[in-house]
Amino acid sequence: MSRPRILIVGAGFAGYRTARTLARMSRGKADITVLNPTDYFLYLPLLPQVAAGILEPRRVTVSLSGTLPHVRLVLGEADRIDLDGRTVQYTDPEGDEGTLEYDRLVIAAGSVNKLLPIPGVAEHAHGFRGLPEALYLRDHVTRQVELAAASDDPESCAARCTFVVVGAGYTGTEVAAHGKLFTDAQVRRHPMRQGIRPRWMLLDIAPRVLPELDERLSRTADGVLRERGVDVRMGTSVKEATHDGVLLTDGEFVPTRTVVWCVGVRPDPLAESLGLPMERGRLLVDPYLQVPGRPEVFACGDAAAVPDLDQPGQYTPMTGQHAWRHGKVCAQNVAASLGVGERRPYRHSDMGFVVDLGGVKAAANPLGVALSGPAAGLVTRGYHLAAMPGNRVRVVADWLLDAVLPRQAVQLGLVRSWSVPLDTSSPELARVPGGPEGRERRSREGQEQREQPRKQEQSQKQEKQEKPEKQDKHGKQGKQRQRKTRTGPGAATEADTREPDGNGEPAKGQPGGEPAKNQPGGEPAKAQPGGEPAKNRSHHDPAEETVPGPVKRNDTPAEAEGDS
Repeated sequence: MSRPRILIVGAGFAGYRTARTLARMSRGKADITVLNPTDYFLYLPLLPQVAAGILEPRRVTVSLSGTLPHVRLVLGEADRIDLDGRTVQYTDPEGDEGTLEYDRLVIAAGSVNKLLPIPGVAEHAHGFRGLPEALYLRDHVTRQVELAAASDDPESCAARCTFVVVGAGYTGTEVAAHGKLFTDAQVRRHPMRQGIRPRWMLLDIAPRVLPELDERLSRTADGVLRERGVDVRMGTSVKEATHDGVLLTDGEFVPTRTVVWCVGVRPDPLAESLGLPMERGRLLVDPYLQVPGRPEVFACGDAAAVPDLDQPGQYTPMTGQHAWRHGKVCAQNVAASLGVGERRPYRHSDMGFVVDLGGVKAAANPLGVALSGPAAGLVTRGYHLAAMPGNRVRVVADWLLDAVLPRQAVQLGLVRSWSVPLDTSSPELARVPGGPEGRERRSREGQEQREQPRKQEQSQKQEKQEKPEKQDKHGKQGKQRQRKTRTGPGAATEADTREPDGNGEPAKGQPGGEPAKNQPGGEPAKAQPGGEPAKNRSHHDPAEETVPGPVKRNDTPAEAEGDS
């Protein structure tokens, strides 16, 4: 009898733990495959320390092949899941397509940046969900401080030294806290000519910092931020983002070159493509993390809406803690479906939360005990060390070095602004020139197909409204042509050969006319290879405005909210 084939899509908190637990339980009696865009598991909670120069990037990445014995790793991104045929089609990093078959499927695709319909945000802001975004922010902040130190223009200096973080959840609070310490250390070594100090702003429409946590943790974090000089503004957000700054909802315009978007996450759009029941973009599952009507399909992590058995009618929030626990239960239930062990429902107990505020400061409430200051900092770092599946010694070594040595504030220039767009569903992958479009192109085409009927209906309505006006106009033009027409064949006048604009020239892209942009022989379109670069692409310097290749993926935002 052949061994069962288990396919896990995604290697985040949920997917990684599912694979690790199954590998231990199966003992080589099942073929376990992990499909993931990268060859590492990313420990997201320590990403702000990477951006602040405390940890080296590889410290927060754990090798999949090195820590998942007897698990096959396939590098790629799932494009389409055929539930009836039990296959998953994917695209690898070099653009080649492949197909994987399964007997059991675990969907753990995770989440991506959540977008809001705010003008200019997609063009001028950057998210904080992947390692490339953290590396970019580290370089960008360093560059802005260095450029400001060399500037003689006080307005330019102030704008470059202003950093706006939108979203006061876990990620935004930690980014602002670590970022303020990072820039203050840089300015101490390289004082500004104008005497300007770095200014960090933390915005959120919520009434308080960390609105999803206990009020005591919120007060602790708020006090630490304000003590450091962070401009905390609750009940305020961004109304519009431009190349020169952001317009706030209270009417104030803040000149800045940096907008960090941390408003939350939305589920990976892969789940929506299955045509199964959804809950705000998340795949509905039963308490056993199984998809109703599909006993061979399981879902966990941010991609799944898991019922909260302690709060009937509610679903577990999209956090790393829940995703990690989902993975263990999901693995046990997958094994039970193959006759190994018994399945169990997902239940959770609140063990508390930790928020790293940089230095020796933190906010924590382990087992409901509220802590602050150095004690909370010690508990927070201890928690992260216990939760990390690898690299513990290296992380501790970096922490010790940071405590006794100054940080290296240098630009590596490895990640440019165009390679980490906010409007992407692959924050874990940096955009590369000429790279494969993969799921992003297919998602964009699918979105266009879904919107086509609505666009056709709007077009038909518009044509009906404009029809009487066109008839009157054409009637007048016809009478004029009749008065000017000569007798005999081929006697059309100049008025008959003109386009409606009356300039006497053939339309662009038509025979005899000027070639249309992006057509053979035509002028390249803006922001295309060989063309004129688009204007006001982002808050960055001309050196960064390199024309990129296609984005890996590009999806429309869902309504789901949360932080992980």
